[in-house]
Amino acid sequence: MKVKEERLFDKDAPFSVFRFPVYPQPDQALLILSRNDLSAHAMNIEDKIGQLFLLGFQGDTIDASHPVVSDIRHRNLGGVILFDRRLTGNGGANNIVSASQVKALTASLQEFSATPLLIAVDQEGGRVRRLKPELGFPATASAAELGQKSDMALTTIHALTTADTLYSLGINLNLAPVIDLNVFDQNPVIGGLDRSFSSSSDIVGTHAGAWIKAHNSRKVLSCLKHFPGHGSSRTDSHLGFTDISETWRAEELQPYKLLIAEGLADAIMTGHLFHKDLDPDYPATLSPRIIGTLLRHELGFNGVVISDDLQMKAITSRYGLEEAVCLALAAGVDLLIIGNNLEVDPDIQARLIPAVIQAIRAGKLTEERIHEAWMRVQQLKKKVLTLS
Repeated sequence: MKVKEERLFDKDAPFSVFRFPVYPQPDQALLILSRNDLSAHAMNIEDKIGQLFLLGFQGDTIDASHPVVSDIRHRNLGGVILFDRRLTGNGGANNIVSASQVKALTASLQEFSATPLLIAVDQEGGRVRRLKPELGFPATASAAELGQKSDMALTTIHALTTADTLYSLGINLNLAPVIDLNVFDQNPVIGGLDRSFSSSSDIVGTHAGAWIKAHNSRKVLSCLKHFPGHGSSRTDSHLGFTDISETWRAEELQPYKLLIAEGLADAIMTGHLFHKDLDPDYPATLSPRIIGTLLRHELGFNGVVISDDLQMKAITSRYGLEEAVCLALAAGVDLLIIGNNLEVDPDIQARLIPAVIQAIRAGKLTEERIHEAWMRVQQLKKKVLTLS
């Protein structure tokens, strides 16, 4: 049975508020997508918070003693993100070694979870790919190459190749496509890495739409990034504070408008981007104005908002991780990426959930905001199962 929800938008509130009726009948319970058939009423607030994390972890195999299994079993972890290499210590391989190994890893992760996991990866093509040809995975073109050729059939072929690979490995969420406009081709993190389809919003929107349709046809979700637009930045948000106030153009919103209107936005990732005219206080990931007002209200997006990795220097250079997590949730982020790779802490989710609880007790967050985010994440998981 489809649940009717009442949306009450307060233009002065930092996020939209959803109110849900009480369900007297079990078949009207809110969807949790659990193999144990848990209802929303049976869940405590800690379990809902656990679903709001997309967490990285170390290693190419797991067993019952692995820290991520504790997060899955005891903290109701919502999903994981896979990396091909370790970014700390001596480096080396991380979660991705070969096709057979990744397939076994994702199967193990799902087996340990009572609630189906989102399993995510950054597989854009070109230079940004975790599944590399040298490990036996198919090579695919960069967005820049595809945009320059302007052959939609070719874009679809490369997207299908990517999506087929992900599906065969048990990966259900690709943190792509990039829909940033290539308005500054020397951009160190977008244009300089050939991650943008074009400087034209129409070309970007068209190619991204084909990419998403191809992924959905192969039962894989996509994520648009990096809102409100990283293509004009002069610096890399992985490395530090990134101010786009003087370089950003309103045209950078056009691909979002197009893809939201066409129903092709499975999820949208915020960039850690500061724009003083959009919000004089916070970068996009922590901004109720940019998420709640611009993205939700003005652009009409009601799907899952995913943060970029909250351990990136654009955030950690100015905020503590616990503080950033709470600010992001209050601003309207629904799914928090903690890569756990730039910095490694096997107990990181156990540390962050109490911080969120404390923010609720202090009045900095509400249980309604947590429930709203949890509901969106469950609907995204429902879409995975619908595609499947």
